[in-house]
Formats: sequence, C-alpha cells, structure tokens
Amino acid sequence: MLIIGIAGGTGSGKTTVVNQILHELPADEVCVISQDSYYNKTTNLSYEERTKINFDHPKAIDFELLVSHLNQLRAGKAIEQPVYSFVTHNRTKDTLITHPRKVVIIEGILIFNNKELRDLFDIKIFVHADTDERLIRRLRRDIEERGRDVNEVITRYKNTLKPMHQQFIEPTKNYADIIIPNDRYNTVAVDIVRTVITNKL
Repeated sequence: MLIIGIAGGTGSGKTTVVNQILHELPADEVCVISQDSYYNKTTNLSYEERTKINFDHPKAIDFELLVSHLNQLRAGKAIEQPVYSFVTHNRTKDTLITHPRKVVIIEGILIFNNKELRDLFDIKIFVHADTDERLIRRLRRDIEERGRDVNEVITRYKNTLKPMHQQFIEPTKNYADIIIPNDRYNTVAVDIVRTVITNKL
C-alpha cells in the first residue's frame, strides 16, 4: 500500500491535484480520505458554541482516529470513515465504509502537523497557491457550497484562516517531498507524482 499525503492552504487546489492523480489510476486501486471527515465530535456543544470553534487549528482534528484508521487500512482491514457536516459543524450519524486499496490519498490543510500521521506517508505533497487566489476560491466555495455569506467568509478569513495558515500550514511545506505550484497548466509536477506512484507500485 502506498500512502500519499496532500497538504496546502485552504483553496490552494488540493482537490484538483487529487483528481489529476485519480485520473491516472484505475478506480479500484485508489481511495481518498479527507482530513475534513476527521474534525472532532462536537455533540456535547450547542450549535452556537460549535460555530466559534477554530477549525483551522490542529486541535480541531481527531488525529488519533485518523492514524488508527490508516493503520487499519495498512493491515488490510476496512474502516468506517466519519461523515462530517459543514452545515451543523458536527459529524453526522452516517459513516463511509472504506476498503484498503493499493493507493490511499489523504488530503487536508493540517495533515503534516501531526508527526505520527506524517510518518505514515510514503509521499508528501504540498500544493502552493497565491494568497489572493486562495481567498477567491474560498469565497466562491463557502458561498456556493456551504451557504455562507460574503461578510462571514471574509471575517473568518482575516481573523482565523490567514493567521492559522501562517502559523500551522505554510511552515509544513518544509516536510514535503514535492511542492506543486498550483497552476492549471502545471502538468510537469503531476507527471512526476504519477511516475513516482507507478515506480513504487
């Protein structure tokens, strides 16, 4: 099993890179696990309290469960991935049965922050994008997909996302084996990743 970690700031284009890699591999040989599924359970908190959580801080992630699930997959066992709702800011009662595959991709902004998790990755990729570009993408996504309003997104970006990015995300670029500048025409970096995957498999 080959475990690939793909990190980068919010709106950096991690999903685009994941999809480019997926496009190169047979569907039954790869699975993707999102860090977003592993936000801590917050059932004990009211909705108002949940909205105040700093979701861009490493403490918001249940790294223990994520590491445990990866180890189970490596041992050939299926896992029950949590399903997270951005509307309620909590896990739902549903789970997603995920089976071991030849390639497991983990993507998320904070996945290089936890040493135990980081040590499980065979390849570490950091997707880098211009700050303005990331903000524009985040605005578009949060408004279109998550029903947020413009002022809410901008306030959150200035007060939380930007400082958290500078403190916890940007420095983890140093752990990456490959840094991909996110340009839609940048096929060279993805070709290199594909070659590395093919060689390791």
